[in-house]
Amino acid sequence: MSVTAAQGFRAAGVTAGLKPSGRPDVALVVNDGPQRSAAAVFTSNRVEAAPVTWSRETVRDGRLDAVILNSGGANACTGAPGFLDTHRTAEVVAETLAISSADVAVCSTGLIGERLPMERLLAGVDLAAAQLATSGGRDAATAIMTTDTVAKEARVDGAGFTVGGMAKGAGMLAPALATMLVVVTTDAEVEPGDLSTVLSEATAVSFDRIDSDGCQSTNDTVLLLASGASGIRPSREELAAAVTACCADLARQLIADAEGANHDIAIEIRSAATESDALLVARAIARNNLFKCAIFGNDPNWGRVVAAVGTTAAEFDPALLDVEVNGVQVCRGCGVGEDRALVDLTPREVHVVVDLHAGEESATVWTNDLTHDYVHENSAYST
Repeated sequence: MSVTAAQGFRAAGVTAGLKPSGRPDVALVVNDGPQRSAAAVFTSNRVEAAPVTWSRETVRDGRLDAVILNSGGANACTGAPGFLDTHRTAEVVAETLAISSADVAVCSTGLIGERLPMERLLAGVDLAAAQLATSGGRDAATAIMTTDTVAKEARVDGAGFTVGGMAKGAGMLAPALATMLVVVTTDAEVEPGDLSTVLSEATAVSFDRIDSDGCQSTNDTVLLLASGASGIRPSREELAAAVTACCADLARQLIADAEGANHDIAIEIRSAATESDALLVARAIARNNLFKCAIFGNDPNWGRVVAAVGTTAAEFDPALLDVEVNGVQVCRGCGVGEDRALVDLTPREVHVVVDLHAGEESATVWTNDLTHDYVHENSAYST
């Protein structure tokens, strides 16, 4: 269950000394082929990290041979010197593996605004290359962790082909994408154009629908690599289903590990006029700190839900709003429904349903509660 679950991939995760903790901090994933198709989706933040700028160009031709990833530093807002660091990293990977640097994606995560210690990072590249193995997926997933408490991996088996993946992220989770580095691999035979379509469709209903805190990163990167090593060419629909399932699994793991969270909250919007309306309403609730604090306190305060709905431009009649919390319809027709004391908020998962009675579209966004631990974690992040 890892980024090396699919045939044709090797990975490694090593300690290069980028983190003061001494934990693993450099990961390398290599596609051994015979096919080396690739697709990517990146942050929409206009302030993007140097590795994002580099990787956008490397994947433009639909090919990647390797991905080098580091935690312990984002290499964002580091100017021209930071971009040269990214370029040099790709060159060293290429020299070590006898490939082209134009086929090496670079991903970084960590604190913004500081240069990476290149001597340590490049030594880590050599160490990771020496340890590449088909069993190295878990080590790679561990090496990209920052405030994550667990490594995040997923595997989905199709009809003769496999999709596997790893992800990191535990805070700053907000569309588009989240604070994440994700590498998904498959041994299916697929052309780059189809791979790009499949990835865009998958991220739209997985990573783009988690929203921990409304904060968007500078480094978000989701890569999809295909080796063709299975010799199986599934239909685009079959591949899309498997990739989407893998991405959805990883996205849920990201929310489940959100910094200090006690609850994972599914916000489901029903009967919206359009899907975009449903997403607009879901995200307004997901980013409402009063609502998130209420869930942390096990308080089914549905007033905070309808108040958030009312801030949007979505089409609905306020007099028709219904709200359910964990199966109890606490609000009916924007008025009092069943006794809110009937709602049990002790389980980890919370399901909030808002019915707009405005159409036939729906959408679900996952978020988490706002806790003391979240505030503590992010108040001391750079120190």
